[in-house]
Amino acid sequence: QVQLVESGGGLVQAGGSLRLSCAASGRTFSSYAMGWSRQAPGKEREFVAAINWSGYSTFYADSVKGRFTISRDKNTVYLQMDGLKPEDTAVYYCATDPSTERIRDQGPGQFGSWGRGTQVTVSS
Repeated sequence: QVQLVESGGGLVQAGGSLRLSCAASGRTFSSYAMGWSRQAPGKEREFVAAINWSGYSTFYADSVKGRFTISRDKNTVYLQMDGLKPEDTAVYYCATDPSTERIRDQGPGQFGSWGRGTQVTVSS
């Protein structure tokens, strides 16, 4: 059974930084894309960033470009978040899927998975 476990969330002041981690277990993820989405209170879940199986191709939402960096090391994906803003406050979910584009456009499909999420709160 696939498991994605996020960590690294917390409370930070505006302008600060956090680094999220997501550890995947249950199968070999070396050929799978991984990524992050987030959901703020009262809003729909939205794509944040994704990285392909090799780590050489990345996608970012316009709202986080230049501030967030996604990376991976085997079965762990990271999201370095710098220059945080109050509007970045949300529950951040890790995702995995064979397709990077699917993570970006619609979320994991039948062969993918979501994590349970980690809360990020940015105070002004």
